[in-house]
Amino acid sequence: MKAAVLEALNQFSIKDIPQPDIGPQEVLVKVMAAGTCGSDSHKMIQGWKYGYPAIMGHEFAGQIVALGAQISTFKVGQRVAVIPFKPCFHCYYCQSGYFQMCPHYSMLGQQEPGGFEQYVAVPARNVLDIGAMSYEEGALIEPLAVAVHALLKAQPQVGDTAIVFGLGTIGDLIVRLLQASGVTNIIGVDIDAQKLQAGLNEGCSHVINSRQEDLEKQIQQYTANLGADIVFECAGSQITEEQTLLVTKRGGKILYVGIAYADVMLHQRAFENIFRHELTLHGCWNSYSAPFPGKAWSAAIALVNKQTITLQDLISHKFALDDIQAAFQMITNHTQSYNKVMFYPQGLHTPD
Repeated sequence: MKAAVLEALNQFSIKDIPQPDIGPQEVLVKVMAAGTCGSDSHKMIQGWKYGYPAIMGHEFAGQIVALGAQISTFKVGQRVAVIPFKPCFHCYYCQSGYFQMCPHYSMLGQQEPGGFEQYVAVPARNVLDIGAMSYEEGALIEPLAVAVHALLKAQPQVGDTAIVFGLGTIGDLIVRLLQASGVTNIIGVDIDAQKLQAGLNEGCSHVINSRQEDLEKQIQQYTANLGADIVFECAGSQITEEQTLLVTKRGGKILYVGIAYADVMLHQRAFENIFRHELTLHGCWNSYSAPFPGKAWSAAIALVNKQTITLQDLISHKFALDDIQAAFQMITNHTQSYNKVMFYPQGLHTPD
């Protein structure tokens, strides 16, 4: 079978490798669509820490083509989204239902082969039926589950004001979920003009280019000088990670969803706002809860199948697996504005 193998930092080769065998509690998934995560591009710039050779891709969906001897809950031909996270299920955190805290986890597309290949062996508990949605939408269930997980922690109320820093895939999805939750004033913050326009199209009441505008002044104008009830940091920038503390309403909530790729050093006023304004800060990592994989995943699939949330328009670029090197050159060099980049291991024109 064909696989895109990462041989060194940002160096891919297309290889013919053996199709994986499956164990008694696994299924074999024919990968139909696999997306890139924002963390993938950072890993290609700052360093891949999982060893070479590797097969990336932790956002993917496909069709079950073989069942392990002990599997009776799935059938061949079933369309599934793949849950890439593999907790140990035995440690204190797993036993407590906090799977994402597992210190012994592994991940498809990181420590283990992922979706940038034609077939993947997956534990049966790591696949979910996606019904009639497209495989592309199925590949986007993983990032949607991350966004749903953040919303479940935020618990927005009808009429709240919210700010979303970073209007990439996760930020865009949070905007859509906030709108569906009845939040009436959604402010999107980014430095990419195309993403800001997309934010307006998807439900933002206002957008701010924080590179060109006075962020705090604009936020005060849009929130009657109060600040936002809820702020989501999805950019993963040390600048925005501090700015969240300056624009949140007294007694408000901040959800840190973006990954910090550099030290975050706070000025005195930003730090003092945490205790003087009695802010509540939540970390939001991944998307899992008990029973595994949890409510965020089942809710994400239901939201798409009920057409409450649309996903197809998030895809900005489509590539055959053979073109993965050119795709990552575009991603890492930012030669084009992009959102979700999708790969098709079976070929670009595979029927959905």
